[in-house]
Amino acid sequence: MTDELSSLGRYTGPATLVLSSLADGPKHGYALTKDIEHFAGIHLAPGTLYAALDRLVDHGLIEGLEAVGRRRPYKITVVGATALMAHLQAQRRVTETGLGRLSSAWGTP
Repeated sequence: MTDELSSLGRYTGPATLVLSSLADGPKHGYALTKDIEHFAGIHLAPGTLYAALDRLVDHGLIEGLEAVGRRRPYKITVVGATALMAHLQAQRRVTETGLGRLSSAWGTP
Protein backbone atom coordinates (compact mmCIF):
# COMPACT_ATOMS: atom_id res chain seq x y z
CA MET A 1 0.00 0.00 0.00
CA THR A 2 1.29 3.46 -0.85
CA ASP A 3 1.76 6.06 1.83
CA GLU A 4 -1.00 8.45 0.76
CA LEU A 5 -0.05 11.03 3.37
CA SER A 6 3.45 11.37 1.97
CA SER A 7 1.89 12.44 -1.32
CA LEU A 8 0.91 15.65 0.48
CA GLY A 9 4.58 16.68 0.45
CA ARG A 10 5.39 19.48 2.88
CA TYR A 11 1.85 19.26 4.26
CA THR A 12 2.33 15.73 5.57
CA GLY A 13 3.28 16.87 9.09
CA PRO A 14 0.13 18.88 9.86
CA ALA A 15 -2.02 16.21 8.15
CA THR A 16 -0.50 13.49 10.34
CA LEU A 17 -1.14 15.52 13.48
CA VAL A 18 -4.76 16.25 12.54
CA LEU A 19 -5.50 12.65 11.58
CA SER A 20 -3.86 11.37 14.76
CA SER A 21 -6.02 13.71 16.80
CA LEU A 22 -9.19 12.65 15.00
CA ALA A 23 -8.34 8.93 15.36
CA ASP A 24 -10.17 8.80 18.70
CA GLY A 25 -13.24 10.74 17.62
CA PRO A 26 -14.58 13.93 16.03
CA LYS A 27 -13.26 17.35 17.07
CA HIS A 28 -13.66 20.97 16.00
CA GLY A 29 -10.75 23.31 15.24
CA TYR A 30 -10.05 24.58 18.75
CA ALA A 31 -10.27 21.08 20.24
CA LEU A 32 -7.88 19.82 17.53
CA THR A 33 -5.40 22.59 18.33
CA LYS A 34 -5.47 21.82 22.06
CA ASP A 35 -5.24 18.05 21.58
CA ILE A 36 -2.27 18.37 19.20
CA GLU A 37 -0.52 20.68 21.65
CA HIS A 38 -1.14 18.10 24.39
CA PHE A 39 0.12 14.97 22.61
CA ALA A 40 2.75 16.47 20.29
CA GLY A 41 3.82 19.71 21.93
CA ILE A 42 3.17 21.52 18.64
CA HIS A 43 0.94 24.54 18.16
CA LEU A 44 -0.72 24.65 14.73
CA ALA A 45 -1.56 28.22 13.78
CA PRO A 46 -5.14 28.66 12.54
CA GLY A 47 -4.02 29.12 8.93
CA THR A 48 -2.02 25.88 9.04
CA LEU A 49 -4.81 23.97 10.78
CA TYR A 50 -7.62 25.06 8.48
CA ALA A 51 -5.50 24.58 5.34
CA ALA A 52 -4.76 21.04 6.55
CA LEU A 53 -8.44 20.40 7.22
CA ASP A 54 -9.40 21.61 3.72
CA ARG A 55 -6.69 19.46 2.14
CA LEU A 56 -7.75 16.38 4.11
CA VAL A 57 -11.40 16.89 3.15
CA ASP A 58 -10.38 17.30 -0.52
CA HIS A 59 -8.51 13.98 -0.34
CA GLY A 60 -11.42 12.20 1.36
CA LEU A 61 -9.36 11.51 4.49
CA ILE A 62 -11.71 13.41 6.81
CA GLU A 63 -15.21 14.79 6.54
CA GLY A 64 -16.94 17.72 8.13
CA LEU A 65 -19.95 17.09 10.31
CA GLU A 66 -22.92 19.36 10.91
CA ALA A 67 -21.90 22.56 12.68
CA VAL A 68 -22.81 23.00 16.32
CA GLY A 69 -23.18 26.75 16.69
CA ARG A 70 -20.08 28.27 15.18
CA ARG A 71 -18.02 25.11 15.60
CA ARG A 72 -17.79 22.54 12.85
CA PRO A 73 -16.45 19.16 13.94
CA TYR A 74 -14.53 16.85 11.64
CA LYS A 75 -14.14 13.10 11.71
CA ILE A 76 -11.65 10.74 10.13
CA THR A 77 -12.92 8.52 7.31
CA VAL A 78 -12.08 4.86 6.72
CA VAL A 79 -9.74 5.98 3.93
CA GLY A 80 -8.12 8.45 6.35
CA ALA A 81 -7.66 5.84 9.07
CA THR A 82 -6.11 3.44 6.57
CA ALA A 83 -3.77 6.15 5.24
CA LEU A 84 -2.77 7.18 8.76
CA MET A 85 -2.02 3.59 9.73
CA ALA A 86 0.17 3.05 6.65
CA HIS A 87 2.00 6.34 7.22
CA LEU A 88 2.64 5.69 10.91
CA GLN A 89 3.88 2.16 10.20
CA ALA A 90 6.33 3.55 7.62
CA GLN A 91 7.50 6.16 10.11
CA ARG A 92 7.91 3.47 12.78
CA ARG A 93 10.30 1.58 10.47
CA VAL A 94 12.34 4.75 9.92
CA THR A 95 12.40 5.51 13.64
CA GLU A 96 13.43 1.99 14.63
CA THR A 97 16.15 1.89 11.97
CA GLY A 98 17.56 5.26 13.02
CA LEU A 99 17.53 4.42 16.71
CA GLY A 100 19.12 1.03 16.08
CA ARG A 101 21.90 2.54 13.99
CA LEU A 102 22.57 5.26 16.55
CA SER A 103 22.76 2.65 19.26
CA SER A 104 25.21 0.53 17.27
CA ALA A 105 27.42 3.39 16.13
CA TRP A 106 27.27 5.68 19.14
CA GLY A 107 26.38 3.36 22.01
CA THR A 108 23.23 5.25 22.85
CA PRO A 109 20.36 3.37 24.48
